[in-house]
Amino acid sequence: APAPPPARHLFSDPAEVEALRGNLLAWYDRCKRDLPWRALVRRDCGNSALLPAVWVSEIMLQQTQVATVINYYNRWMQKWPTLQALAQASLEEVNELWAGLGYYSRGKRLQEAARKVVSELAGRMPRTAEDLQKLLPGVGRYTAGAIASISYGQATGVVDGNVIRVLCRLRCISADSSSPAVIDRLWDMANVLVDRSRPGDFNQALMELGATVCVPKAPLCGECPVKQHCQAWCRKLFGSPPKVPDVEDCGVGDCPLCPPATEPWDSSLGVTNFPRKAAKKPPRVMRTATCVLERRGCHGALEYLIVQRPGSGLLAGLWEFPSLPLAQDLQEEREREELADHLQAWMGRPVAAKGLRFIREVIHVFSHIHQTYVVYSLSLDGDVTLDPALSPSRWVTEDEFHASAVSTAMKKV
Repeated sequence: APAPPPARHLFSDPAEVEALRGNLLAWYDRCKRDLPWRALVRRDCGNSALLPAVWVSEIMLQQTQVATVINYYNRWMQKWPTLQALAQASLEEVNELWAGLGYYSRGKRLQEAARKVVSELAGRMPRTAEDLQKLLPGVGRYTAGAIASISYGQATGVVDGNVIRVLCRLRCISADSSSPAVIDRLWDMANVLVDRSRPGDFNQALMELGATVCVPKAPLCGECPVKQHCQAWCRKLFGSPPKVPDVEDCGVGDCPLCPPATEPWDSSLGVTNFPRKAAKKPPRVMRTATCVLERRGCHGALEYLIVQRPGSGLLAGLWEFPSLPLAQDLQEEREREELADHLQAWMGRPVAAKGLRFIREVIHVFSHIHQTYVVYSLSLDGDVTLDPALSPSRWVTEDEFHASAVSTAMKKV
């Protein structure tokens, strides 16, 4: 069995826990950001038919910054304020509103969960973290804890990226913070710390602290309301002796929350020694040939052909210009030929590779893929009959294109 962490890494003093709660909540009451979903939380609790604001916001905020989310969130809640309204929406509508926000499966799962609540749970949201995680697709441990504590007052902690950073600095945890063993310890800490009378506010305060003060680089330690409880801040580097033994005295090699002996404290980094993560894998490199097919519509306006992606996988269900994944290190001439063959299948008539006009390469970086689109264009004369047995396709004007469920990458193209 793994060795238990020493007391220096835990919150074992009830008086300190109570003081930390009080200091953090007082700061949050003074300094919290005015975010639209916070104004709706109280209203949600009194009407089970409403779409919980915190649920929508937390799903949108996964891997996405607050500033980007606000407009999407406002449009979403205006269009689908109730569970019933979202359950009745089509996936096409969901994708259109979500377009540009990224990680498109989030919107799909949100709608699937709303449909399940309406059709299988009599329209009533589960109200505990355990039931939320068990019953709703797309709701993991963190999202379940956030909804249960903020919307329904359950005294349960939450652990997201901001909370990981705050807790690791508060208790000098420098083992790999992405490892399951360390994550489990952090959840234990979050559940010890959460204020029993104001769990939702406390969890939001902890996340707010990580988002605005205890930031990854150049943290504002002087403004931190809980710096007196922060072991990283109390290191000798900051001019005061630590209140607990140094990391070196913690039993390096045996402590599951300390770094290996080969990774000592770096005095030049200060509190940003924490947290530590394993090095990320480099993104997968991909090349895709993409063709913007254009024609003159019946009213003289230019129209462009877009096709729908498969219902699963990357960018599932979104629309794009006809595209073809390419093997790496393919010669340009061969790229053109393969793309021409691909387009011929759509149009049922020969397409000359030399007729494809090269525009430029467009780079778009997904979370795990470094994608290069090799963009060509082809102007068509007259009507074109598309094979109905292939993926759904349609001709759109430029305005219709931007109103469709297309990815940011396709907008770049």
